[in-house]
Amino acid sequence: MTASVKEAGPGERAESDRRRRAAIVTVDDEPAVLAAIARDLRRNFGDRYRVLRAGGGEEALEMLRELRTRGDQVALLIADQRMPGLAGTEYLVQARQIVPDAKRVLLTAYADTEAAISAINEVNLDYYLLKPWDPPEEELYPVLEDLLAVWEAGAALEAGGVRVIGHRFSRETHELRDFLARNRVPARWLDIERDGEARELVAVAGVAPDRLPVALLEDGSVLERPSTLEIAERLGIAARPALDHYDLVIVGGGPAGLAAAVYGASEGLRTVMVEREAAGGQAGQSSRIENYLGFPRGLSGSELAARATTQARRLGAELLSVQEATALEVEGSGRFVRLSGGGSLSANCVLVASGVSYRQLDSPGFERLTGAGIYYGAAMTEARACKQQRVVVIGGANSAGQAAVHFSAFAAEVIMLVRGESLTSSMSTYLIEQIAKLPNIEVRTRSQAVAADGDGRLRELTIRGPDGTETAEPVDACFVFIGAAPHTDWLEGVVARDERGFILAGPDVPDERWPLKRDRDPYVLETSVPGVFVAGDVRARSVKRVASAVGEGSMAVTLIHEYLATA
Repeated sequence: MTASVKEAGPGERAESDRRRRAAIVTVDDEPAVLAAIARDLRRNFGDRYRVLRAGGGEEALEMLRELRTRGDQVALLIADQRMPGLAGTEYLVQARQIVPDAKRVLLTAYADTEAAISAINEVNLDYYLLKPWDPPEEELYPVLEDLLAVWEAGAALEAGGVRVIGHRFSRETHELRDFLARNRVPARWLDIERDGEARELVAVAGVAPDRLPVALLEDGSVLERPSTLEIAERLGIAARPALDHYDLVIVGGGPAGLAAAVYGASEGLRTVMVEREAAGGQAGQSSRIENYLGFPRGLSGSELAARATTQARRLGAELLSVQEATALEVEGSGRFVRLSGGGSLSANCVLVASGVSYRQLDSPGFERLTGAGIYYGAAMTEARACKQQRVVVIGGANSAGQAAVHFSAFAAEVIMLVRGESLTSSMSTYLIEQIAKLPNIEVRTRSQAVAADGDGRLRELTIRGPDGTETAEPVDACFVFIGAAPHTDWLEGVVARDERGFILAGPDVPDERWPLKRDRDPYVLETSVPGVFVAGDVRARSVKRVASAVGEGSMAVTLIHEYLATA
């Protein structure tokens, strides 16, 4: 028997309107509960979404198949756990195969809390809600509004306002796609080799084959081989400072910089943050951060960065993207940060939160094939292209583990190359356990890639095993997560650093480099230059975790207040 798609509530809407709005599908075998949740959903979300209801799991699955066949979008699934025939978790497992992008929420009684927590891992549950959800303004709407905001952002990215056409195994194309994705610009990627639409668009636009990649903007503009700065300016990503002088200039838009921007702006400091690539920094490339406080299901690095960016802007912080700090100058009580785009930012205080980047492999072939099958970081834009392919992840820390788990959902096989004896010394236990449960991930310890080869794209890696034997193996893509190189060359001769380039702060500042010995010691996050602070991974002896970077960024603002009060 085929389920009919019925909206919860009276009245018929026009067919075009019905198709335009995405659906929220709720399922419960108790009519009174189903009517109550549908009523509350309709009251708060009915103007933006269709609210559909089903009296059982099988009926709901048939409804989802019908929606998918029609090409309709499903934003949110809400299911009761205790249903005869098909429990809520079982229904959500099957529903995920039909509408994989929909957010999933489980309704449960207090006695079933343990089952709900287990479901977070088992069915990739986004949230669970306890019944009753009264009052909905406090117990229901905030949670669902947050989930729907994340879904809407993802749907916008998939729909795409910018069309990028190029070769998949092109460094320039990869850099453009990655830049747009990390800045959460809605964009659609078209492969010139595989997509007939791409070839037609290139012909219509009159773009020569040697001028790819090309970006087609919504206003009709055609940008051939655009630089990141050029496309950022055209899309309004890059901005110019609004003020002549600031209380606080933050260099770097990773977790530490974003936290400082939030706290600085919220506490009345005129705050500006400068980021050379995209908000989130290295953490923004993480496919899934599962041990960050307050997010039981975890969240992606880009999602965390987007939330923090919105929060900082709402509180009044300025964010300057695609700008790189090139020098720090100290003139009396003034601090000046020179920018790559020209000009400088004047401030009372500077916070260096410029973070680190993955160290480049100097093995033969790696530099030549970077962007053409070899990538540094998670390169989330490449994940779907790895479907049923053989992928290698190099590294043994959390970032490598998160990437391996993410790519395992697409690739036929994921091989982790780890130089150490095991993962236990460098990776969180929860990740090690996840990796052990995934049959298509192979962990090779005491192993490393010593060469890469290919005909314009990566084809094989030469891998040295534990016994020293080297073998050439076919590989479709390789993602590198090794070491950490700090972005501090622009501070050469101004701020004290250790032998690896990490910034010294607080008690680590050498006495001979501290100019205020007679007055006070440097604050715990203060560098060798008074009024210049450091936070996050770029600080010497820092803990390389997102939560600690956020903590340091917020703590730095408190120390900056102390400095300003006594300066």
